[in-house]
Amino acid sequence: MQLILLGLPGAGKGTQAALLAERLGLLHISTGDMFRQAAAEGTELGLRAQRYMSAGELVPDELTIAMLLERIRRRDAAAGIMLDGFPRTLPQAEALDRALAELGRAIDAVLYIQVPEALLVARLTGRWGCPSCGAIYHQLTSPPRVAGVCDRCGATLTQRADDQPATVQARLDTNRVWTEALAEFYGAQGKLHAIDGTGEPAAITERLLAAIDGVTSGTGKA
Repeated sequence: MQLILLGLPGAGKGTQAALLAERLGLLHISTGDMFRQAAAEGTELGLRAQRYMSAGELVPDELTIAMLLERIRRRDAAAGIMLDGFPRTLPQAEALDRALAELGRAIDAVLYIQVPEALLVARLTGRWGCPSCGAIYHQLTSPPRVAGVCDRCGATLTQRADDQPATVQARLDTNRVWTEALAEFYGAQGKLHAIDGTGEPAAITERLLAAIDGVTSGTGKA
């Protein structure tokens, strides 16, 4: 199968993609990891991508697609792929469809993990760290015993700029635009499956697997 996991930041895409890939025997492809691996291996495409990343620029769609095709032609992708973080734009989605068609493949399903925005904000702004000993806490999943104080050394906890509410909201607003555009694109193809992303991770995994089972059996509905 060729699957895409879609969702806003904080929806748990990375965690679920890794779990699903292991359960289903698929190759988990995160574009960030793909760029770093190709650069470390010293491939021509990887080194070209590294130049853009080192300059703080986005890797062009054409290069990203070329790297993705190079990756999925390898033997470990023969059983199928789970794409995480790609495509991010409509041109990327269209280019991906064309590229896969040339290989005789197509995206089978796009799993859209949907989480209420208030919960996304709570997840993304809940991380705090200790500037003294490096301990990491999260208000929802692993809070300190005393709010704002490190359990280990008693130092005052701090929050990175990326985790502060204004920054998180701006990130969500930006991502929502292209995520909804992709949802509409794949919905028109009948490949979009909305998944409730609330609750325990294991329960979300089971919902995702149920949707995939529906696709493979021909009973799934977008």
